[in-house]
Amino acid sequence: MSRRLPWGPMARMAGRRVLFAVPVLGVVTFGVFAVAAASPFDPVKAYAGTAGLTASQENLDQLRANLGVDQPLVARWWDWLTSALQGDFGDSSVMRQPVADVIAERMGWSVLLAATAFLVAILLGTGLGVLAARRPGGWLDRCVSSAAYTLEAAPAFWLGLLAIWFFALKLDVLPAGGLTDAASDVVTFGQVASHLVLPAAVLGISQLPWFFLYVRQGVADALAEDPVRGARARGLSERTVLLGHALRSGMLPMLTLIGSRVPELITGALLVETVFSWPGIAAATVEAATSVDFSLLAALTVLATAAVLLGNLLSDLLYGLADPRVAFDG
Repeated sequence: MSRRLPWGPMARMAGRRVLFAVPVLGVVTFGVFAVAAASPFDPVKAYAGTAGLTASQENLDQLRANLGVDQPLVARWWDWLTSALQGDFGDSSVMRQPVADVIAERMGWSVLLAATAFLVAILLGTGLGVLAARRPGGWLDRCVSSAAYTLEAAPAFWLGLLAIWFFALKLDVLPAGGLTDAASDVVTFGQVASHLVLPAAVLGISQLPWFFLYVRQGVADALAEDPVRGARARGLSERTVLLGHALRSGMLPMLTLIGSRVPELITGALLVETVFSWPGIAAATVEAATSVDFSLLAALTVLATAAVLLGNLLSDLLYGLADPRVAFDG
């Protein structure tokens, strides 16, 4: 008899998490404005560019008033927050367009890259972890574990540069970066797919070690438990024992890893997007930080914080669904 899904407890837990997220996001956005205000960078000079070198003080003061950076910190933050609650995230001073448009133009490409990389990490990490756990100490276990510990210490940008050198420059089998070919003005599925291979593979491989190590340890522990031994004693096939019993128990620790890897995934995505000139959020984030673009910085930080909170909620929900013993009381 199938287990009835606890939709009510799940909804209550999700509601509590949403209520908790509201003050967290408010504090985070205030922190962004506070850090930006304490930064030595001048947003007016960054906005004016070279023209600011010859502009009069009167013109600079007028520009400062137009950008709203002449107001006190709390006033700037409150004005932005009240407008954001109404769907208006302000205008980006560095991109010279509404913040909502900046995010809309780039968010889809960042989500595509991150989702593809996460899928690569989960599938490869799970598959290799199961194979390694079947024979602990075997040649496959030793080789993959050694590679995982090595990749765990390797920066994502270094892996990206190495991938560009080998696959794009030495073998010339994949493009080095961008979204489409330089001579093409049209974005096609084939070009996007070929340009996605390297950044997604690099970002996925940078996240793979944790999934592999969690699955390997979890499946190895499950194979030594009495229920799995009993399944083998009943004459069930090794495949059924491995996939139907050990893998399900061994996957439980990995489910909690999904949420905790979201911050690392975001950080890695920023580095990988920069290395491969991927037209995602990374370029906007870097420019917003260096130019002290208050509105864009706050909106991007809210998105990143919301992604982390959503990842933690997702991992808790998946863990509770996979393990009936867990109650949705968090």
